[in-house]
Amino acid sequence: MFTGIVEELGKVGERSGSRLRFSSQIVLDGSKIGSSIAVNGCCLTVVDLDQNSWMTDVSDETFSRTNLGSLKVGDVVNLERPMALGDRLGGHLVLGHVDAVGEIVSEVPNLVVRIPRDLMHLIVEKGSITVDGISLTAYDLTVDTFTVAVIPHTIEVTTLGVRKVGDKVNIEMDMVAKHIARVSSSAISANGAAQKRWWRR
Repeated sequence: MFTGIVEELGKVGERSGSRLRFSSQIVLDGSKIGSSIAVNGCCLTVVDLDQNSWMTDVSDETFSRTNLGSLKVGDVVNLERPMALGDRLGGHLVLGHVDAVGEIVSEVPNLVVRIPRDLMHLIVEKGSITVDGISLTAYDLTVDTFTVAVIPHTIEVTTLGVRKVGDKVNIEMDMVAKHIARVSSSAISANGAAQKRWWRR
C-alpha cells in the first residue's frame, strides 16, 4: 500500500531482458530483498540491492499493462516505498496496481491526460487519481480526459516536469471508487437474476 507521495527520482541504470536496475538512495533505506517499491506507480519487488541501486524482475504482463516496457537506461522514474501503519497519509490510498496507460494531452502545470472511456466513471470532480505514482486531484472531466493542476514543487520532484505531449503515463484509479463500482455492479446483476427467477415461478 502506497500514498502517491513520491519520495525520490531514480534512474534506470540497467536493463537486461525482464530485469531492471534503478539507481536510488532514499528508497533503499529500510528496504531489503523481497521489499516492495513503487516505480511510476507500479508495485515491484526488490530482488537484489547494493548501497546505490536495486534490481527487480518485471513480468511480461506488467510490461504490457504499464509504461515500464518503454523505459530506457538513463530514464527518470518516480519511486516510493510502501506506507507504514501509523504514518500520516499525505496523498490517498494507492495499491500500486496500474489500471491503464494514459496519454498526456497537455503538459504541466495544467496537465491533461486521456484515458480509456470505460474508466472515466471512476473519477469524480475533485477526486483522487494516481498518475505515474503521484497522488493528484482531478477536475474538468470530459468523456475521456481529466485535468490536474500541478504545483511547482511537484513539477520539480517528479517525472511530470519532463513529460511531454504524447508521453504515456501509468494510471491507477481511486481504490474506493473501484470497490464501490464492483459492489454496485454485482448487486445489480444479482438483483436482475433474482427478478428473472421470480418471474419464472
